This record gives sequence, C-alpha cells and structure tokens, in this order.
Amino acid sequence: MNTLITIALSQYGITEKVGRLHSPAIVNYFKEIGHQWVKDDETAWCSAFANWVALKANKQGSAKLNARSWLDVGKKVITPTVGDVVVFWRESKNSWKGHVGFFIGYSEDRTKIYCLGGNQNNQINIKAYPVYRLLGFRRL
Repeated sequence: MNTLITIALSQYGITEKVGRLHSPAIVNYFKEIGHQWVKDDETAWCSAFANWVALKANKQGSAKLNARSWLDVGKKVITPTVGDVVVFWRESKNSWKGHVGFFIGYSEDRTKIYCLGGNQNNQINIKAYPVYRLLGFRRL
C-alpha cells in the first residue's frame, strides 16, 4: 500500500472536540509541521494534516496551511493513483479557499472523487467530492 495512505489511515477517525477542548492529535499536526502558534482544532486543518502525513512519509509538503498551496508541490499528474494529492476549490473556483487530501479513487460514474483527508466533516475520513471542484492532482 502507498506510504502516504498507510500513514493517513493510521489517523482515521480522529475528530475535533466540541467546545473549549481541542483534539491533542490535531493540535500536534500543527506543532510538528512548524505551526506551533495554532493551539486549537477550529483552525482549518486539512493542509496541516496533509503536511503532517508528507513529513512522516519523508516527502515534500507545502509547509503552508492553505489547501491551494499544494498545487505547487510535487509533480502535476493527469491520471492519479492512490495516494496522490488532490486539491479542490471551495466557495468558488476563483476564491483562495480550497481543500486538500489524498486520492482514493473515482465513483463508478466518475462524477465524484473519493479523498482521504483531514477536516472532512471535522474528522479524518474518506469523503466523496464532486469532480467539477477539482483543481489538480500532484504526485509527491
């Protein structure tokens, strides 16, 4: 199995804490990638998780907390394989906002992309995203 997927799956199910408490695991992702100023699990953390996974796999990360920063990492690929980075837009294609995770596969009708990532419904899981929101695939 792909090393990135193995590492990401080891964190599967980690969830934000509701209220004033914060998930120690999520806060630790920020700390280990060099953003120790983040002390909560409310700060958008999909890119922090992707950077943490890349760090643990000895791969290049974006070192940034915005999802779209991953469009400048690794090599652009058209046909992804399991474990490639996948970047989506959020709100609008021209917005700075996005989401990043690791490619799992397409739905049977190829209208959705399954992604293993952090901050997906406030946890680490596999979730389907519409293909039309795809910005790109990157291979680390």
